[in-house]
Amino acid sequence: MKGTSKVVAVTGASSGIGAATARRLAADGHRLFLGARRTDRLAGLAAEINAAGGTAAFRRLDVTDAADVADFASAAHELHGRLDVLVNNAGVMPLSPLEALRTREWDRMIDVNLRGVLHGIAAALPLMRAQGGGHFVNIASVGAYEVSPTAAVYCATKYAVRAVSEGLRQESAGDVRVTLVSPGVTESELADHIGDPAAREAMRSYRAVALPASAVADAIAYALAQPPEVDVNEIVVRPAASVR
Repeated sequence: MKGTSKVVAVTGASSGIGAATARRLAADGHRLFLGARRTDRLAGLAAEINAAGGTAAFRRLDVTDAADVADFASAAHELHGRLDVLVNNAGVMPLSPLEALRTREWDRMIDVNLRGVLHGIAAALPLMRAQGGGHFVNIASVGAYEVSPTAAVYCATKYAVRAVSEGLRQESAGDVRVTLVSPGVTESELADHIGDPAAREAMRSYRAVALPASAVADAIAYALAQPPEVDVNEIVVRPAASVR
């Protein structure tokens, strides 16, 4: 086992960055508790990790439901006696120009990308404080630093996650560590659910050069591996060939 084993809960763990993070952290010897809506995928991932000698359990999770997130964090804590890390990874990206007025998609991004992170903090922070410490890893995006056409609402949610992460870091100095990880274009299912035709086609071109999800998982593993007195605050990871 590498280093000190931690109990790590991951939201949005059924695919993409979440699944890659689960595999990487399990290989590092951490005990994983996985959450997402697609339990069939979670079951397969947990079985894969356990068969490889790791430790993983799972529970269905809807991050837009505060009570469900609270139950998720409590279940991880009850199973292992503590919760050391919460990776707030669940996210959606149905891009469209504002004039398209796809307001339901705006609401969905706010509910998943921002409220989902807040629900995770509300669920896990009391547990971490009670045990004397913990670590939040909040997945944002390069969209937390810049805005592009069709991505105004998406970027707004990611700017907000960046602000919330920094506020939590300042309020938790010396107690709970906070890391914001902001990937550039990454291989995932995020772009598969863009309903606006023009935005969908533009994103296909934009995603021609993409990071493997494992690269983002490696960044998360780096932050978790630091000693308690080191808090890695922000990591931006882009494809080397990307200019944005």
